[in-house]
Amino acid sequence: MNRILSGTQSASNKTPRRINRNLLFNLIRTKQPISRADLARLSGLQRSTVSLIVEELIAERWIFEGASGHLPRGRRPTMIELNEQRAIVALDIHPAQTTVAIVDLGGRILAQSVIELPQDGKKALTAIVAGVRRMMAAHKEKSFDGIGICLPGRTDLQSQKLIFAPNLKWPVLAIKARMERATGLRVAMDNVANACALSEVWFGDSDRTHDLVLVNVSEGIGTGIIANGQLLRGDSGLAGEFGHVEIQPDGPQCACGNLGCWETLASNRAALRYYRELVPGSSKLTFAGLIKLAQAGDKSAVEALTRMARQLARGIRMIMSSLSPGEIVVVGDVTAMWHLIGPVVEAEIRKNSISRLPVLRPAYDGNAARLRSAVALFLSEGTV
Repeated sequence: MNRILSGTQSASNKTPRRINRNLLFNLIRTKQPISRADLARLSGLQRSTVSLIVEELIAERWIFEGASGHLPRGRRPTMIELNEQRAIVALDIHPAQTTVAIVDLGGRILAQSVIELPQDGKKALTAIVAGVRRMMAAHKEKSFDGIGICLPGRTDLQSQKLIFAPNLKWPVLAIKARMERATGLRVAMDNVANACALSEVWFGDSDRTHDLVLVNVSEGIGTGIIANGQLLRGDSGLAGEFGHVEIQPDGPQCACGNLGCWETLASNRAALRYYRELVPGSSKLTFAGLIKLAQAGDKSAVEALTRMARQLARGIRMIMSSLSPGEIVVVGDVTAMWHLIGPVVEAEIRKNSISRLPVLRPAYDGNAARLRSAVALFLSEGTV
């Protein structure tokens, strides 16, 4: 398992050159436009090493030389910037819909569209492939480096087998081969919570010194864990499935077959169930609709989200006790109501907490983290 290197500490002489490449690439991404001299100062690498790697990245079209910088005296430095013509196609897959987006190397979402998926698995795959082709055709000016896919399930990255996806009822892994054949691009896939945890390290507000747990709240709940600078996967790739830990033994049945799992109490679906209990006959309401009602001041919608927040806090306390992370970051549509959800969660986790309270916050880009994480998948794999 590779260590995520996104801070400003240089590698030792025994560390492969690729790590220094990724270090400099990330500095360019976050500090652009930047000079070679500043890259050497911030990275701690020798100027000769920086120059060699920069020339390689320019030759491979990851970066380019821009305008000259301004100094009070002496030679003007040539500034380095990312090549914004290069991009990744991002897929955020849900059981009933998929979002297709174009994301540049700096993590900017340039375009996106939502594809409603038919229940038939083969038709769903066909619809996603067609959606990707349309998106690429509409952005012919871009040079695409690959396709990043966020899955609502756990996969064995070695065998490319889906090992746990209780909320997904169609053969999603078949999309990798279909997409590679249809586009000729390399496809990187991972669990959405893992991918979003990587996105938070590359693009987010994390100071990169604390252990971090990302909680993805959607139809279900999953977590991605960064511990000691590494993405934790576990022996079978199932590390982070806190959503399927039993919280309430007599609770609702979960898609995994058990009763009262955390996600049955604190997911988007749980919030909709709470609202239906308060307002009978509202079965067609979506979670986006529930958020709009709450934003408009609907008392039942606010109560449903408050119940969801309390249950979200129960699982977060479990994470605090078991992992003691420095930060817990929440991703999902629920972050749009964080001004309501956040204070409730914080008040609940303070009750009977046995560990030091972590920094608790929504992802810096809210729900867009799922799309931006497609780029993080490629960066973290050492594509650069």
